[in-house]
Amino acid sequence: VPMSTCVIFLFVLFHEAFGAEDSLRCEMMGRPEFPLLSKKGDIIIGGAFTLHNQMSKPSLSFEVTPEDLTCSRINLREFRFAQTMIFAIEEINNSSLLLPNISIGYKIFDTCGLTLPSTRAVMGLMNGKTNASDRGCSRRASVHAIIGSSESSSTIVMLQISGIFHIPMISHFATCACLSNRKQYPSFFRTIPSDFYQSRALAKLVKHFGWTWVGTVKSDNDYGNNGLATFIMAAKQEGVCVEYSEGFSWTDPSEQIARVVTVIKSGSAKVLVAFLAQSEMSVLLEEAVKQNLTGLQWVGSESWITAGHLAVKKYSAILMGSLGFTIRKTKITGLQKFLLQVNPSQDPQNNLLKEFWETTFSCSFQSDMHQGTQCSGTEKLNDIQNPFTDVSELRISNNVYKAVYAVAHAMHAMFKCDQSGEAVNQSCTSNEDFELKQVVEHLQRVNFTLQSGETVYFDDFGDPAATYELVNWQRSQAGNTVFMVVGNYDASQPNKRQFTMNSMNITWAAGLQKRPQSVCSQSCIPGFRQAVIKGKPICCFTCIACADGEISNSSNSAECLPCPLELWSNEHHSQCVPKMIEFLSFEETMGALFAAVSLFGAALTSLVFCIFFRFRHTPLVKASNSELSFLLLFSLYLCFLCSLTFIGRPTRWSCMLRHTAFGITFALCMSCILAKNVAVLFAFTSKRPGKTFFYCSVPLQRTSVFSCIILQVLICVLWLTFAPPFPYKNTTHAKEHIILECHLGSPVWFWVVMGYIGLLAVICFILAFLARKLPDNFNEAKFITFSMLIFCAVWITFIPAYVSSPGKFTVAVEIFAILASSFGLLFCIFAPKCYILVFKPEKNTKKHMMGRNQQN
Repeated sequence: VPMSTCVIFLFVLFHEAFGAEDSLRCEMMGRPEFPLLSKKGDIIIGGAFTLHNQMSKPSLSFEVTPEDLTCSRINLREFRFAQTMIFAIEEINNSSLLLPNISIGYKIFDTCGLTLPSTRAVMGLMNGKTNASDRGCSRRASVHAIIGSSESSSTIVMLQISGIFHIPMISHFATCACLSNRKQYPSFFRTIPSDFYQSRALAKLVKHFGWTWVGTVKSDNDYGNNGLATFIMAAKQEGVCVEYSEGFSWTDPSEQIARVVTVIKSGSAKVLVAFLAQSEMSVLLEEAVKQNLTGLQWVGSESWITAGHLAVKKYSAILMGSLGFTIRKTKITGLQKFLLQVNPSQDPQNNLLKEFWETTFSCSFQSDMHQGTQCSGTEKLNDIQNPFTDVSELRISNNVYKAVYAVAHAMHAMFKCDQSGEAVNQSCTSNEDFELKQVVEHLQRVNFTLQSGETVYFDDFGDPAATYELVNWQRSQAGNTVFMVVGNYDASQPNKRQFTMNSMNITWAAGLQKRPQSVCSQSCIPGFRQAVIKGKPICCFTCIACADGEISNSSNSAECLPCPLELWSNEHHSQCVPKMIEFLSFEETMGALFAAVSLFGAALTSLVFCIFFRFRHTPLVKASNSELSFLLLFSLYLCFLCSLTFIGRPTRWSCMLRHTAFGITFALCMSCILAKNVAVLFAFTSKRPGKTFFYCSVPLQRTSVFSCIILQVLICVLWLTFAPPFPYKNTTHAKEHIILECHLGSPVWFWVVMGYIGLLAVICFILAFLARKLPDNFNEAKFITFSMLIFCAVWITFIPAYVSSPGKFTVAVEIFAILASSFGLLFCIFAPKCYILVFKPEKNTKKHMMGRNQQN
């Protein structure tokens, strides 16, 4: 402000040049500024209030001296603040405990809510001029402390001047966080919390109700700019986005105000955060009424949220249901009685009292008026309900009350001496000889309790404890607007316990029965995640379903969380459930079919066994080496049954049994076939009967079978000893389910078992191939050859199928190989013989068995 800078410079220059010589006469340049309310005293406390909320706009032609600035339209609420200051001073003057024998006076100026009148006010507070002219210049300011002002911008302007002279200033309503800068404003204190806390409280409030898409409007001054900037920063941390941010001043042209309301109406946000001073709020509401702006949920700052003059029927359709934080209200004993005693007769020459009276009773003291009501001065304030007489919401008034008492306690501590005249904990200071720096120091240390029980103190930044009440505009049964407390905010508590709601029902905007929704995008239900839309704020998003194996179990999840290894997402991707455990069971079709085929093969083998046993004395059975045939049938019977061990839930014992039983039974089967091949081959190729008898003897056959099988048993024992198979949950092969399978323990041992069976099969195949041209009527070598061909083909194809089959199909391939090879052996070796035994008994003779040799 260039004008204020010049004034400060001239004031300092004047003080340095002439202040040291009291004898020198000095004169004030220009017209002095006089207090609207004043009283003499030993200590003078200055006051700066927005007693009027309208100011004239003088013409600046730069050709003639501009007219004086005149403020009009008295602000009854601010006038109550000024009277509260006077009440507190009178209460202290009448007290014998605080500042005894010292009287307190006051000087109260009007800032008109603007910076230029505030500059004039602070100069008037410092220069000491009164209506009575004096010709001397004081060395120091005429006030020892200043209470005010009601706006942050006005307070900053006043501090830039008064701070040079270390005049302590205590504001009751300036909330800008910038004022907590102790380096810039070392002599500033306030009895209202900083917007640093209120802005964060508003952000938590908006987040609490799930409003992630809001509009904002602010006063275009220090209060609105700093407060809303802090709110936007805190809201961003809470995940709240701002659709638009508009700022204006109450002195702006009406077109600018109309444009702001148009922006608000065209926005999609249903919640409006209004960081406005009362003057801006008033002009905004006037335009909102013109444009029929309704249906918005207003969230207000403490400046206007409890302003009674806004809670009128005219604005009820717009503001009903509003929410906002304000300082705690209290009762000040005796204040209402004091206010009701205010009368122009107290100071007949005081124009402010007359203006107040005329505004309150809609009358005039002018004697020459021809129309309207003449003021008598005997009207009763008891019959009036207006912002001045309303003491039901003493919040800011209480701040003024606390500020006056803070100055009094600081002065009391500064002047306090014991009876011997020595100071208590400090040098004894005379009430006529002290520096304003001392007042600042003592203000920083004040700590006292009011009659209401409230403790007053200042932190290192000159701020009080930050506690708020959350108020909601509700309608009483009488139809009036009341401010109901529905929650609290205490910045001293841990983060999660700072904001609390009580059980009070909340009235919402537009008469809604439930909380309004204000989001850019509809919530993503569980099972979906948010995906930011390019070029838009993070609150605008689309919902994308979580992938398989991932979940989101809450609304508006930013990302999907993967399920643990043994869990999988459910159908809706909203929670992790245990994965389906997959194994070849008897209940499913494939398992039941394999079991049936296995039992059928075992039954068929038993039938063949019975047939052979029935015809065991016939030439065909004897020629087939009946003992080896019965042993082979028994091994095939076990082969069919061992496939059942592969079906069902794998356990520790079943895993060890299935592979070892399979290996031993097939080794027994191949050993029997090998012994039969050797016997057949030597029976028809040997030319020495003794040698033929030796190789075909039963003991040698038993020994050969036992020798072959015992080696397989030894391999299996070593396998079970060092690396036995065990049940294993395979979670890597398939993501959506767990494959419960038998881990081989050591694949080497498994392939050793398989290799040994394959070796026996290859030897059997070679021997049978060599004996294929022996006499047809008796020789079974060609049937063994064909059976070995099938056996080898099955197991050769088994290897790649076993390795590549997934899950339970691996087991199915192994069962299929066992059954296929077992049926191949059973049918190829025993089917022709059973046919002769049952259907062609005439061929079951010794003569027929030896038929080809006889022909040769």
